[in-house]
Amino acid sequence: MSDAANLDVFTRRESEVRGYVRAFPTVFDRASGSTIVDADGREYLDFFAGAGVLNYGHNNPAFTEALIAELERGGIMHGLDMATSSKRAFIEAFERLVLEPRGFDHKLQFTGPTGANAVEAALKVARQATGRQTVVAFTNAFHGLSLGALAATGNSHYRGAAGVGLDDVVRLPYDGYLGDGVDTLDLLEKMLDDPGSGLDLPAAVIVEAVQGEGGINVASVPWLQRLRAITAERGILLILDEIQAGVGRTGTFFAFEAANIVPDLVTVSKSISGSGLPMSLVLLRPEVDVWQPGAHTGTFRGNNLAFVTARVALERYWADDAFTSEVARKSALLRGELDAIAAEHPELELRVRGRGLMYGLVCELDRGLAGRISKAAFARGLVIETSGAHDEVLKFLPALTISDEELRRGLEIVRESLAEVKGQ
Repeated sequence: MSDAANLDVFTRRESEVRGYVRAFPTVFDRASGSTIVDADGREYLDFFAGAGVLNYGHNNPAFTEALIAELERGGIMHGLDMATSSKRAFIEAFERLVLEPRGFDHKLQFTGPTGANAVEAALKVARQATGRQTVVAFTNAFHGLSLGALAATGNSHYRGAAGVGLDDVVRLPYDGYLGDGVDTLDLLEKMLDDPGSGLDLPAAVIVEAVQGEGGINVASVPWLQRLRAITAERGILLILDEIQAGVGRTGTFFAFEAANIVPDLVTVSKSISGSGLPMSLVLLRPEVDVWQPGAHTGTFRGNNLAFVTARVALERYWADDAFTSEVARKSALLRGELDAIAAEHPELELRVRGRGLMYGLVCELDRGLAGRISKAAFARGLVIETSGAHDEVLKFLPALTISDEELRRGLEIVRESLAEVKGQ
């Protein structure tokens, strides 16, 4: 048996909760850019990017060089929430390159290093700041799997694993959930203004501008703008979950920027460190920052190596518009090819949705098709996952730094895989 095929120790000792190893059954060994290599030396093209963690690709040389230099100089690696040189440098870069150009006055909270922990912190401080308890979340949302974040998550597969009640969240339909021509915010506004609706005035509304795990559902600009107006008029805090859709994934640093709105809180994780090192942030308006010192702690909220690579990522990719222009160009290439693939198979009624380099090929007519394409693509050397309530969406998350040649090659593998499996 080859080294890459030898998964015995994982089957023998790792919990049944393991997931991605079942979809991509090999032992990965090293990676660079958009290429992953397994223990046998077989190369795979990566259209997964660590579920959105590796927006700048694997082992980006700019980041690895900075990490090596930081280790060699004996820099602080673990600092809780103490002040360190690398943390200061990151905050200054984030202030200069992200906050100030957008006119944001938000404070930064460094939470435990997962997106779910950032969501937990945002929900907690929203409830403290308003003195209210209820949170509104949306259908097909994914906000994390710890209990507070899970209560705001829609998927019954994840919710069923909680083992306890998931309270204080009211679920309402996301943009497009009821079909074209229906503004789902009519229901929210009606319920907020009707004392007989049973909806108490919420502390917050939490939303993704583009739902990733939910199936690449894109909220329209008018919908997001109306949601901001509804919440602002009633003193409800608006939380934008940018954990997967942010940090350039949809073409701008924040996915909500297309709507020209300013949220009260923003959760950021996944690609914020650039390198794949764990790191999470909550951006919060000063008036929302009602925390008492130490009220939300975490042993690893001071991942200083992540601060180093996060700063380098900001300085290298966000100091001007060159990077966003490149993402826009590649987005047009990806969209055009996906539209062509859908047109090549009219009998499947495939649909394309997304933005930036975050796209989905939707297979509603045959909900198992996306999974079969993913499996066939992996056999051809492409790592690509599925999403949606029924895993009916083939999900495209290539690195933002991917080359045109790699992008076209991966799309050709998808074409070949679709041709193979569509009749099965």
